[in-house]
Amino acid sequence: MIGIVNYGAGNIFSLTATLERLNIPFGMINQEADFDKYERIIIPGVGHAAVAMKKLEDSGLADAIKTLTKPVLGICVGMQLLTSFSEEGNAPMLNHFPLKTLHFANRIDLKIPHVGWNSVELENDCPIFKEISNNAYFYFVHSYFIEFDNSFTSASCDYGVKFSAAIWKNNFYAVQFHPEKSGRDGEQLLLNFSKI
Repeated sequence: MIGIVNYGAGNIFSLTATLERLNIPFGMINQEADFDKYERIIIPGVGHAAVAMKKLEDSGLADAIKTLTKPVLGICVGMQLLTSFSEEGNAPMLNHFPLKTLHFANRIDLKIPHVGWNSVELENDCPIFKEISNNAYFYFVHSYFIEFDNSFTSASCDYGVKFSAAIWKNNFYAVQFHPEKSGRDGEQLLLNFSKI
């Protein structure tokens, strides 16, 4: 069963609706003890990274996430929370990945935020992309991006600058796009994660 970290900064409705449609059982993690109830964890997130990080700390869940050995999937801001630092609020994050979350501003000449469908290039044979073709399209909504680093990147994307659309380290997986809004390939990614 999947536990969704419920810290007040999540895209919970669209995510739970998709999990229900896929018949993937889930529940909510509201306190540290709840982590023990689930085999896999999803950290959702929409909004401001520094505010989301403060909510995670205030809820008492931040330290517990750092020590998880179960499969973890961060989505959108949930991905950014796993980096070391975000320019959004100039705040330290959970520091699971030694990467920075950067603003597109002054780095590209394209419209910000990056909204809509974009293709991703698969890298490093990540299990959450099983049965998903290279250059598949996913749905993005973001003004901040994770700097590209081949050591951790499981999928890259280009929007005026190459960035990590998905990262992977041990039991931690994360995606910048919204799989719950990305049609069949997004559903396949969630199914893959539910079987890890």
